[in-house]
Amino acid sequence: MIDTTGVTDRLAGIGRLGVAFSGGVDSSVLLALATRALGADRVIGILGVSPSLAADERTAAHEVARHIGVPLVEVTTHEQDLAAYRANGPDRCFHCKDELFTRISDEVVTAYRLDAVAYGENADDARRPDRPGARAAVAHRVLRPLADAGIGKAGVRGIAHALGLPCADKPAAPCLASRIPHFTDVTPAKLRQIEQAEAGLRRLGFTELRVRHHGELARIELPPGDLLRAVTDPVRGRVRDAVVAAGFRFAAVDLAGVQSGAFTLPLVTATHA
Repeated sequence: MIDTTGVTDRLAGIGRLGVAFSGGVDSSVLLALATRALGADRVIGILGVSPSLAADERTAAHEVARHIGVPLVEVTTHEQDLAAYRANGPDRCFHCKDELFTRISDEVVTAYRLDAVAYGENADDARRPDRPGARAAVAHRVLRPLADAGIGKAGVRGIAHALGLPCADKPAAPCLASRIPHFTDVTPAKLRQIEQAEAGLRRLGFTELRVRHHGELARIELPPGDLLRAVTDPVRGRVRDAVVAAGFRFAAVDLAGVQSGAFTLPLVTATHA
């Protein structure tokens, strides 16, 4: 297994730790390593729940936490009440994470006698310019043991496999709000449409996907290996039916495939150019 002593060293001396947890591979690896280092009785996972979290992701997070053997505490976040979040600029993720870490500080730290809170940023994500949520973590003094130990995404996957985590091969699953173009309002109705459309596509066997919300049009991103199946009958009609049932009028399959940071990266790259 990849050397994880750097993570263990960064957790040394912490009495009780809360891990901001999504059920994705990064936060799952951090939660598992923290449990090994500190003991299951000194670690909790903390899941932020809001309309931007798909129901399937919420269920999966609880399953992974049970596998690791630690309690998972849910905290309701209210980023939708923030005008800056709804405005959906390139810094939307900052406002979301700021809300999450504020709720954790106000509602969880004292109740569970936590000495520190950590989150699963890895070293690769720490170098990306389209991760404004990291600023919120710094502001709230949230630890990032994986990134500080120099463990990138490939290393995280390797650790997850070595630990036998059920999410080891899980594709990245950013929040539903990331499917809405910047400077277009984030609303609960749009988030429900996206969640319903993506759930319908998963029932057709597509495991890695994004449904980008462009008004009446749903732009579907799939890995290149899934594109032909998606546009070939009889699946083609079922793909359209799933999207229309979610409230869209049109369905388009994007030939560029799945694109991480599709909306945010071009804007922040231009800003830093």
